[in-house]
Amino acid sequence: MPLAVYVLGLAAFALGTSECMLSGLLQPLARDMGVSIPKAGLLVSAFAIGMVVGAPLLAAATLRLPRRTTLVILLIVFGLGQVAGALAPSYEVLFASRVVSALACAGFWAVGAAVAVSLVPAGARGRAMAVMVGGLSVANIAGVPAGAFLGQHAGWRAAFWAVAALSAVGLAGVVALVPATEPPTGADAPRLRKELTIYRDPQVWLALATTALNAAAVFCLFSYLAPLLTETAHLDESWVPTVLALFGVGALIGTAVGGRIADAHLFGTMYGGIAASAVILAALALTAQYPAVAVVLALLLGVTDFLTSPALNALMFDVAHAAPTLAGATTTAAFNIGNTLGPWLGGLVITAGWGYPAVAWTGAVLAALAVGTTAASSWLRRGPSRVVAGGPAAVPEAARARAGD
Repeated sequence: MPLAVYVLGLAAFALGTSECMLSGLLQPLARDMGVSIPKAGLLVSAFAIGMVVGAPLLAAATLRLPRRTTLVILLIVFGLGQVAGALAPSYEVLFASRVVSALACAGFWAVGAAVAVSLVPAGARGRAMAVMVGGLSVANIAGVPAGAFLGQHAGWRAAFWAVAALSAVGLAGVVALVPATEPPTGADAPRLRKELTIYRDPQVWLALATTALNAAAVFCLFSYLAPLLTETAHLDESWVPTVLALFGVGALIGTAVGGRIADAHLFGTMYGGIAASAVILAALALTAQYPAVAVVLALLLGVTDFLTSPALNALMFDVAHAAPTLAGATTTAAFNIGNTLGPWLGGLVITAGWGYPAVAWTGAVLAALAVGTTAASSWLRRGPSRVVAGGPAAVPEAARARAGD
């Protein structure tokens, strides 16, 4: 695995910390801003909305720009967005800073994913994406709990300053180690009209739906995990960083396992991980009042959720191999459609007075729907004109050549 792929994973750590850290900051932030927990939860959706909009737009706008230059610019904008969030005088300004940061984050994920898969053979795409997703996993282990700890002891704004510093470290790594390449020219030059043709393929839409539903299932619960632990399981608020860290440990385990098996067992990984998430969410809904059980299930949910991430990324690059940049953008948008939908649905359930366990039930239903779209995608790929696996033989030679540009 090229060193540059690990550098992209390092940058993903900073981005992932910003995206997920609000799950541990909702209560102090809501108190400071004078808003309700569900309204504070919309800041998670704000980031996700920015990712949904930003991924395809920035991927299209930067299609012919040098990729390293694009990554550098996006990391600078992202860091400035974190500074704006740390200085935000009102909820509205904080909301806007989250959207701006998310736009830059979305562009980085889309372009960074395309760079990562272009640096490895077709049969190692799952492993390359596992490294990038691993940055997000480590963010859950270290960044998100650290943000929660800072929020409790130094104020939630300190967490935003810390992420700004992390983005500066990621920027230095990209400048130093990601290879500088000029975009292809002539017949090999990327063309937006040609890349947009991937959206004619129902396989792309099924992959998008599966990714979005799976993300919504987990984020519906994860966004409100802290109040569930304190209000339903009756854990002290000081336990929240520890439980978030355990979720992150599970995420790292899931990413490591998923990255090793996704290329050879694409749909098996998806079926197993998503179905297991549905079962764990249902179990959490039934047993959330028991602290020890809730903590263990949070760890297992991290495993099952991130087990599927490399496979979902590899699936999109497989079915949309003719448009690697938009494939990365579409995957990013899909994850964040789910990250928008999940907290919103969770907030509706809480506002309706159904309690935090009902949020877990909602996530279980969404995961079950994702199993259904996985089955539909698998059925379509059994046709004679489709490839069946995500390994080296699954991608035509011309597609491999394009991936290496």
